[in-house]
Amino acid sequence: MSTDADTSDPTRHGVVLSGTGGIWRVQRDDGDVIEASLRGRVKKANSGRRADGSLRRDTISSAAATLKLAIGDRVLLEQDEPDGDVAIAQILPRRSRLARRAPGGGRGERVVAANVDQVVMVFAAANPEPHPRMLDRFLVIAEANDLAARIVINKVELVGGAEAARGRWMDYERAGYTVHYTSVKRREGLDALHEALAGQVSVLTGPSGVGKSSLLNAMYEGLDLRVGEISESVNKGRHTTVGGFLHPLPGAGGGYVADTPGLREVGMWALSPTELDQCFPELRPFLTGCRVADCRHSVEPHCAVRAAVEHGDVSRARYESFIKLRDELEGEKPTW
Repeated sequence: MSTDADTSDPTRHGVVLSGTGGIWRVQRDDGDVIEASLRGRVKKANSGRRADGSLRRDTISSAAATLKLAIGDRVLLEQDEPDGDVAIAQILPRRSRLARRAPGGGRGERVVAANVDQVVMVFAAANPEPHPRMLDRFLVIAEANDLAARIVINKVELVGGAEAARGRWMDYERAGYTVHYTSVKRREGLDALHEALAGQVSVLTGPSGVGKSSLLNAMYEGLDLRVGEISESVNKGRHTTVGGFLHPLPGAGGGYVADTPGLREVGMWALSPTELDQCFPELRPFLTGCRVADCRHSVEPHCAVRAAVEHGDVSRARYESFIKLRDELEGEKPTW
């Protein structure tokens, strides 16, 4: 099958669900899931390297993307014969990506999920006890990757219901984030979350034990994810590969949920300390009001951000989290 064939053919296009040992599972646009290999010339043609073999800085993202196929990638498929093996002939342009630092001290990045629409952070209202600072880190990672973010507070039955849980998370609602309050046992908040996932490619992440798989099983009959299957070791350090799984969501709304390596491996490494304030939506309206051009919002005089905190326009807890994350970034060595 030639790559010049009708590009509207649903058997020629698909989305990568997973891959191992050089064989990738691809869901074609006609709904069938097939196995395909990656043609060697695809890797070579899109390597994005200089003549000496080093990566061009302006193509680090595209080079890493094409050298290493990622879940969520849209691909063009070829089949040499009607009953022959299927191969991935082309990786189509990405509209977004969630990336992590190249492993082993390498330069550049590895894309762990492509064409992501949103990152959904799931925390429990209790058991395990939630850590807002971890949530702040995840939100910064989403903002730094230019991805929409929403928050799910699950197990609200353990603290008396959604309204009782809401008080602890009002800072995030004030910052502009959508917060879903859910309970699998009481089936609370599931319809709204189902609607938010419909037709989207979502990365679900959060600490172990918060009920990500149970939430999805409750919303999607027949999905049957094993408890613990959706990134349950995000804060355990066990995920060290760039592999992952993209789970198609059943039903008319469609969509996908990505199970990826932990977000602590993603995002902040490529962020400059001077850009961090842009990753806190509630700080943005005040940034132009600082008198000092390179204000760190710490001890500088006439700082509009600190004034907003004092006046109650910005959460003090979120501001303190910003300061801690900025200090952490300033202590890191430059990536390139």
